[in-house]
Amino acid sequence: MANFEFKSRRSPVFGRDGIVAASQPLAASAGLSILARGGNAADAAVATAAALNVTEPTSTGLGGDCFALFYEAATGKVLALNGSGRAPAALTLERLKQEGIEGALPAFHAHTITVPGACAGWCDLIERSGRLSMSEILAPAIRLAEEGFPVSPVTAYAWQRAAETQLRHTLGGLELTVDGRGPRAGEIFRNPGLARTMKAIAGGGKVAFYQGPIAEAIAQTVQQAGGCMTPDDLAAHTSTWEEPISVNYRGVRVWECPPNGQGITALLALNLLEAFDLNALPPLGAERLHLEIEALRLAFADTRWFVADPAYASAPLQGLLSKEYAAGRRALIHPERATLDQKHGAPPASSDTVYLSVVDREGNACSFINSNYSGFGTGIVPHGWGFSLQNRGYGFSLNPQHPNALAPKKRPYHTIIPAMATRESDGSLYACFGVMGGFMQPQGHLQVIIGLVDDALDPQAALDRARFCIEGGQAAGQVALEEGIPLEVMARLAEMGHNVTPVSGVGRAIFGRGQVILRDPNSGVLQAGSDPRADGCAMALV
Repeated sequence: MANFEFKSRRSPVFGRDGIVAASQPLAASAGLSILARGGNAADAAVATAAALNVTEPTSTGLGGDCFALFYEAATGKVLALNGSGRAPAALTLERLKQEGIEGALPAFHAHTITVPGACAGWCDLIERSGRLSMSEILAPAIRLAEEGFPVSPVTAYAWQRAAETQLRHTLGGLELTVDGRGPRAGEIFRNPGLARTMKAIAGGGKVAFYQGPIAEAIAQTVQQAGGCMTPDDLAAHTSTWEEPISVNYRGVRVWECPPNGQGITALLALNLLEAFDLNALPPLGAERLHLEIEALRLAFADTRWFVADPAYASAPLQGLLSKEYAAGRRALIHPERATLDQKHGAPPASSDTVYLSVVDREGNACSFINSNYSGFGTGIVPHGWGFSLQNRGYGFSLNPQHPNALAPKKRPYHTIIPAMATRESDGSLYACFGVMGGFMQPQGHLQVIIGLVDDALDPQAALDRARFCIEGGQAAGQVALEEGIPLEVMARLAEMGHNVTPVSGVGRAIFGRGQVILRDPNSGVLQAGSDPRADGCAMALV
């Protein structure tokens, strides 16, 4: 783990009766066991997410949020679930100003804790699209939490870093450590508090989380840490089912959840790139990477302004995603020079994470993402319940004129985004995919879909390919270039005006961790890959 070098290769995984791809093998196995019991993609996705809460709390958990896209094989319809929470009713810009907080929220302050939406998201997905009971679905995760599991290497590294920077210093944080340190690779870690939480949900559903002892513990802990969340904030929480957004990219329709998520970033950039013959350019050559980077700069310039809670500031989605708008914005891309001062356009009116992908034997697919935001989020842990509380409110703007300005009961700009792709010709499932990692996520979606569609790569090869990342999701951000991109290409990009930095070793975490499952429409054969930047794998049901 010290060098984080990629010295081996991996073939794509093939199967017919279902595949689960996740960043932890034990979590993938949990999802696979649910498929074997007759569950569908929704059931297996929630089982996998729950097991990831146990095995990778460094990235995800019941104290965070979730989003999902679900493809119904019987109807060809894509459903979008927004499982993100809202700011407390008592949290206002005026309150922050009175407390001396201006400019930006401190990253781990209790005021960054929004209502955790994951539990409701899990339950609502199962209620609408699942087959099994929550007690059956959560059983593998409960067993892992009670009996313990051996910690994987990448997770162990992240856990120790979090112990040093967060958990040792936050209210209740030591409960998720081993005597103040992170568990080592291969060490057994047990979490009886989390098992207790999941048993409550298995027996009582989401009401058991948002009302009663768990909700009271969350509110009490947030207030003790300096926040203002109340049991009423938790009891009022609801998930929402949304109309997904999409664009046609070279005969493949790419689907994302709408704002308050940033999935539109990938769609805007794909619209811009559709007019270029990327296949004629070397995949890791300076000319192609320049076009991809510039398209994403323009996309981020738009989304960092327009993406907000639509209940407070509705983005002009139809205009933003129109081919006409893309044509005008495309003219701003200089073929040989970086443009670092891109601004958002005027279209006509109209975020550390785990990502997992599941496709079942019938062709149903669930693209699912669950996150605490910054690793363990705030690192604040309600005593005895085994999970940390997210810091997703850090995504709010404190500029009162900004569409994403903090307000009571408002959802913040959200980085976590699942993706789906269908064939434009017949609506059949093409790919269930995603890449986690803050502002890397839409950039990863774009780079993976280009690998699959333009370059005809298999899922594993598409995930293995070296990536770039515009840091911070800012149009003028520095461009991190992963080891594997030739040095002469890095030099050429610098000559073109890009502020580039090579990244290797553990720093490669900035490029995210993805999962991809493709489905052959004729044979039903599934083909999957799992990101080498994580501990996980893709597993097929026999």
